[in-house]
Amino acid sequence: MDVSSYVLLSQEQALRRRLDVAANNLANMNTVGFKREAPVFREFVKQGETTVTPDAKKTSFVLDYGAVHDASSGGFQVTENPLDVMIEGPGYLSVEAPGGGTAYTRAGYIKIAQSGELVTAGGQKILGEGGQPITVPPESAGRLSISPDGSVMGVDGPLGRIAVTVFDEKNMDPRGDGMFNGTGGRELTAAETSLKTGGVEGSNVNAITETTDMVEILRAYQTSMNLNESMSDLRKKAIDRLGRVG
Repeated sequence: MDVSSYVLLSQEQALRRRLDVAANNLANMNTVGFKREAPVFREFVKQGETTVTPDAKKTSFVLDYGAVHDASSGGFQVTENPLDVMIEGPGYLSVEAPGGGTAYTRAGYIKIAQSGELVTAGGQKILGEGGQPITVPPESAGRLSISPDGSVMGVDGPLGRIAVTVFDEKNMDPRGDGMFNGTGGRELTAAETSLKTGGVEGSNVNAITETTDMVEILRAYQTSMNLNESMSDLRKKAIDRLGRVG
C-alpha cells in the first residue's frame, strides 16, 4: 500500500474506536453510576525520507491516544430504599475490590450482607473512614439510616461513616464492572460530604447524543471508503497508461 492508503487506514481505525465507545455508552445508558466515555486522538506527523524542502512531504496520521470519562452527575433515580445513596457533587464511594485492594464507584445501591456488613449490589464491602468495613448489629438492621454526611446511624448511635473520596479525573481508570481504579485521592471530611438517600445516581449518557455520533461516524466511514475507491481507480488508470506507453 502507498502512504495515502495508510493514512485512510489510520482514520478508519479511529472511526472504529469512536464507534466502539459510542456503542458501549449506549449499552450502559441504564447502568447506575455509569460515566460516559469519549475517545481521545492525536495527530502523528511523519517526515518523508526524501524532501525538496524541509516542510515538504509531511504525512499526517491519526493515533488512538486513549479515552476519558465525563465526570458530570447523572439524574437521581428514586428507589425508596433508605440505604441507597447518591453522591451530590464530586467523589466516589470506596469499596473492597474483588481480589483485594480498594476500588471506587458512583453506584450507590447498598444493602446489609448476612455477615452484618454494608455491601454494594455486587457484594463488595462498603468502606468507611480509614478503609474499614461498616458492621451493623442485628438490632439495628431494620432501623438503619444514613445521614447526609455519610454517617450510618443505628439504634444506639453512629456505626461509622461512609467514605467519599475525590480524585483528579485523569487518575481514574474504569475497571469495566461499574467501578474505577484511582490514585492520588483525598477522603472528604463529614463537612465536605453530601449524600442523598432513597435513590441512586443514573447514567449520564444521553441516547440522542450517542445516536447522532454513531450516524456521523457512519457517514465519515462511507466518505473514507469512497476516497479509497477513487484512489484505487486512479492507480488502475495510471498503470493502464504506463502499459500503453511501454
